[in-house]
Amino acid sequence: MTSDSLKTLSSKIGTYFHVHLVSDSTGETLNALAKAAAARFEGILPIEHIYVLIRSPKQLDRALVEIESFPGIVLHTIVDSELRTNLEIRCRELDIPAIGVLDPMVVAFSRYLGAAVSKRIGAQHNLDNEYFERIEALNYAIAHDDGALADRLAQAEVILVGVSRTSKTPTCIYLAHRGIKAANIPLVPGRPLPEEIDNLTEPLIVGLIASPERLISIRKNRLLSLNNDDRPSTYTDTEAVRNEIIAARRFFERKEWPVIDVTRRSIEETSAAIISLLNEKRTGRLGGI
Repeated sequence: MTSDSLKTLSSKIGTYFHVHLVSDSTGETLNALAKAAAARFEGILPIEHIYVLIRSPKQLDRALVEIESFPGIVLHTIVDSELRTNLEIRCRELDIPAIGVLDPMVVAFSRYLGAAVSKRIGAQHNLDNEYFERIEALNYAIAHDDGALADRLAQAEVILVGVSRTSKTPTCIYLAHRGIKAANIPLVPGRPLPEEIDNLTEPLIVGLIASPERLISIRKNRLLSLNNDDRPSTYTDTEAVRNEIIAARRFFERKEWPVIDVTRRSIEETSAAIISLLNEKRTGRLGGI
């Protein structure tokens, strides 16, 4: 095999490396940060080793055994000073980096606020009001999926209206994890929306659309996965879907609802745009608009 062939094969396979996530809590923060950092490198594939609830020397020792067996980057959120020191000393001995991922932000916050740093373990995951608000929002999103319980839409903070396969449900679930009560209603040709929606003033109502090509691709894959041939032919017909999108956009314009094209957006990006709109609405209301 030539060197060029090896390079081509290597680029297809990717470069693997070990990353060790050591947390005294649930590890969610580390996991999100590690994925975000790794995503910045093409062809780089992390092999994650996750150690959660590390709160004793014995638990740390078990993690260190695996770290020594599979050297790589160590990311941690250890608060206990003794455990943290032991981890960092051992990593120096192994000549591998150990990074307290929250350190720069915590130091910046402390200096700006002039406040001491809390030594409470897992402080960001306490069962406080914010946690229960997220659970309540999640229950609301599930109960109000796909137009269900339309008589309770006034309780929503966000209502998503969109044609089929514009990621309404997963977007509502993501918003719920941010503590936002979100409902969704499908916009189906020939089927009117619930009458209740015309009388709503508090919720932010957002229209979701996508390109016809994107919708057709997703809809065809959906039908194949379900072995479902009961849908009308217009569901995946190019001209019909294009007209469906045009009609949806015109409908949203008449209602004066903001519109988000989800064609090239991830769930996270769509949700971020919705949260921005929600903040604008709240600011406008507070300002008397």
